[in-house]
Amino acid sequence: MEIGIDSFAAILPDPATGQLPSPRNRMAELIEEVIAADRVGLDVFGIGEHHRGEFLDSAPTVILAAAAARTEQIRLTSAVTVLSAADPVRVFQEFATLDLISRGRAEVVVGRGSFVEAYPLFGLDTRDYDDLFAEKLDLFLKLGEATSVTWEGRFRPALRGQGVFPRPHQPQMPVWIGVGGTPESFARAGALGLPLMVAIIGGSFERFRPLIDLYREAGRRAGHGPEMLRVGVHAMGFVGETNAAAKEGFFPGWAHLTAKIGRERGWSPPTRQQFEAMAGPEGAFLVGDPATVSAKILRASEELGGISRITFQMSTASLEPAAMKRSIELLGTEVAPVIRASGRKP
Repeated sequence: MEIGIDSFAAILPDPATGQLPSPRNRMAELIEEVIAADRVGLDVFGIGEHHRGEFLDSAPTVILAAAAARTEQIRLTSAVTVLSAADPVRVFQEFATLDLISRGRAEVVVGRGSFVEAYPLFGLDTRDYDDLFAEKLDLFLKLGEATSVTWEGRFRPALRGQGVFPRPHQPQMPVWIGVGGTPESFARAGALGLPLMVAIIGGSFERFRPLIDLYREAGRRAGHGPEMLRVGVHAMGFVGETNAAAKEGFFPGWAHLTAKIGRERGWSPPTRQQFEAMAGPEGAFLVGDPATVSAKILRASEELGGISRITFQMSTASLEPAAMKRSIELLGTEVAPVIRASGRKP
């Protein structure tokens, strides 16, 4: 099983003063986080895409390219690219360029986005939410197969055999489908035979088993072998020296962001009790000491029928840079070896 980190480049106010850190400093810290993850042998680092004031990740390929120039082994991916609101040709060119800079370490996770700010920002109608993604995914996959493509759709000018350059270093740059909880998204990924990245940011892991089974069955029916149908999980996570230290490092930022987003979406304010439940044995937060987190990952894999990759969404702990660095170290030196020794293969 591959172990990694996803970041949304969150920029959070100091809980004592209410002051925001410098965006320049926060970005520098983020690049150092990727370097630290590379040094401790983690497998992958992902950067999300948002178009909101709480996050600095509106141009994820730029961040990934900066990290690529300062790392050696770690794979670099999006988490996720909002393909529905982008030009697939431009996205392909950007990730192909990243692949060249990183010498073949680029991947892309594409999705529709759980936040919809990108749609009006780029002049798109959210009523076309699903159609936009289906059409643009079709083009994006074709671009990976051939340099010159003839293609026509509703939302983008047609291609009449123009060449799309540069080409990536890898013969086939990995493309994952990022999904939330929509059954149609799981079935589509299976039918296409593409690896699946499931965002599980609340509730329990086991409640996603029927959806993952749907993905695998759709893939089987489409003639794709089990080796093609990889499952990854993106989860809230943070590792500390103790369970208490991990929770205290993660909770303040989580509570701040959840409360803000919750007000926009009509949710009840988050509580410490809810957080403790999510961090408990039955919840989907991977927050705790190395032994606790390792055991929870292995249990989640069993509940989901086997997973190939798990990535920790750690952005809300960015209030504590030193704790973040230590968490990355613990994840690479104490959690990852346990998971790899379990024999679960990517």
